[in-house]
Amino acid sequence: MGDKLRLSIGILGNGASMLLYTAPILTFSRVFKKKSTEEFSCFPYVMTLLNCLIYTWYGLPIVSHLWENLPLVTINGVGILLELLFIFIYFCYASPKEKVKVGLIFVPVVIVLFGVTALISAVVFDDHRHRKSFVGSVGLVASISMYGSPLVVMKKVIETKSVEYMPFYLSFFSFLASSLWLAYGLLSHDLFLASPNMVGTPLGILQLILYFKYKNKEALITKTVMSKSDDEKNKRSLELVVDVDHDGDANEKKFNNAC
Repeated sequence: MGDKLRLSIGILGNGASMLLYTAPILTFSRVFKKKSTEEFSCFPYVMTLLNCLIYTWYGLPIVSHLWENLPLVTINGVGILLELLFIFIYFCYASPKEKVKVGLIFVPVVIVLFGVTALISAVVFDDHRHRKSFVGSVGLVASISMYGSPLVVMKKVIETKSVEYMPFYLSFFSFLASSLWLAYGLLSHDLFLASPNMVGTPLGILQLILYFKYKNKEALITKTVMSKSDDEKNKRSLELVVDVDHDGDANEKKFNNAC
């Protein structure tokens, strides 16, 4: 019963993670239309790539025992492909300064970190327990960095009182995925899977709280601006009517004088 429940939670976690990994499609459709990355940051996508690489390796039989963590391999393998695609698109439309960050700093650092982690775990350690401990520790840091990367966006939301750069679906799916993987890790008695999501779950909740708080304010501001715009239009229309009336009175007086 316990294994079936764990597998079921893993499948649900896969579904939630798939939604999380595909959520940026909406963001990048906007990038495509505007031919610009605007103020979007690539950092969350780079950290998600690192997280996917580490946990794909963690789930493979060389680290885990046989295929006990198959759900990790399947979803994170898909995540690697999607994040690489998003980073490539970002690189195409980013400013020269951002291209330097992505091409010379972020991606090489991720590749080096993953390569060193995989090499040490495969060569230095000769049993699954120690390999899982080492790779899991690196994955813990990577996951916390991934879940913590939206903090930059959250700060911007608070400063601007706008949720423009913090899409709802990304925040919601982040909360949902981290909650399910927290349950999966606890059912597996695997703290290296549960611990990162103990950070991700409350951060997801905080993002949702901020979203609904500033979404309402943003709507109120938009409504106020539209109301002012309508008032100005009505004022101009009224002035135009008054001007026409004055012109009409003047013409009538001229006609009467002529008579």
